[in-house]
Amino acid sequence: MISFSMSQMKPSDIRLQEDLERRIVHGIACEWENALWVLSPDDRRQMKQPLFSLRTLKSRLGYWSGSKNEISISRKFALGYPWDDVRDVLYHEMAHQYADQVLNTSEASPHGPDFLEACHRLRANPKASGRYKPLHDRIHNRSISNQDRILLRVKKLMSLAKSGNRHEAEAAMTKAHELMRKYNIELLNKSSYRNFVSMFIGSPALRHHREEYHLANLLQKYYFVQGLWVSSYVLAKEKMGRVFEISGIKENVKIASYVYDFVKNTIDMHWRRYNRQGMLNRYRKTDFAVGLIEGFCDKLAAQKQTLAHRGNTTALIPLENPMLQVYMSHRYPRTRSFQRTAASQDDQILKHGFDIGKDLVLSKGIEIKKNSHKFLAE
Repeated sequence: MISFSMSQMKPSDIRLQEDLERRIVHGIACEWENALWVLSPDDRRQMKQPLFSLRTLKSRLGYWSGSKNEISISRKFALGYPWDDVRDVLYHEMAHQYADQVLNTSEASPHGPDFLEACHRLRANPKASGRYKPLHDRIHNRSISNQDRILLRVKKLMSLAKSGNRHEAEAAMTKAHELMRKYNIELLNKSSYRNFVSMFIGSPALRHHREEYHLANLLQKYYFVQGLWVSSYVLAKEKMGRVFEISGIKENVKIASYVYDFVKNTIDMHWRRYNRQGMLNRYRKTDFAVGLIEGFCDKLAAQKQTLAHRGNTTALIPLENPMLQVYMSHRYPRTRSFQRTAASQDDQILKHGFDIGKDLVLSKGIEIKKNSHKFLAE
């Protein structure tokens, strides 16, 4: 990330920077208040709303000052990382606050048993400080580990989708899904504890288009993650909105994140071609997008049937990771369901999208640049 000191910036840029930082601090305050809902009423009353600030912190991502009743977040980190990473650090500092104000800790170590208990109650990450590597860096790093071998094999198979040979591309995509399923079955047969991660997919918003909900369902049904629509701060609106958050082992979250970006970019690319005259409005793009996602789901379901006919007896058995269920139940102890009202749609446009989705083949993701954390469809 390229940064400049205020003395190097134009007055207009300084005002823009100050407004951005003000919005971020306001968002941190909103997230702090929203995070209290997991606590008991008595604990919430003991948590005094602190001051919030962005500071130049050289060796820390955040800092809790009990004497000042203040939570500080690294300015560079808050400006340069996705919001769920910033929230991760905030929750960590809230755990320090909880240990001070609720548990009245007198521990010599700042990360002792009282702090760990505070992290458990607040659903905070005890590692999110100091030299901690943020989730988006861990999800999108290029290093190779034993745990990433399955991911590398899946990505190599996806890269074959660029082949001009339609049969070869289809076979590679089917094999990639077969490999993912086999890997997840092996995980379920292991009794060892799995480290789960949670990550925002898409951007927080006050309202989401209908295709976002269809895409969320696709990821949960076919890519071994669980998800929830959770509250999150919308920077541009300075209000709390919602965002879809997926949870699972790192490898599955990484693949699901790639699939999300690929499908979103594919929708945009094909919609520009379909609506080249610019005569159709945003509602019709939603119809097109929903059709494309439903067509892709239909294709993935057909692939499951193909694997079953080949003798893969596990292909049609739903995979549910009980440890992931426990993780989700702890992270979100109180959830509620909601229904969206049915909207009018153009069946012809939806059908055009559906036909494209049925022919969709995932191809290898590429990063735009080193620190962008985004993928493009090739």
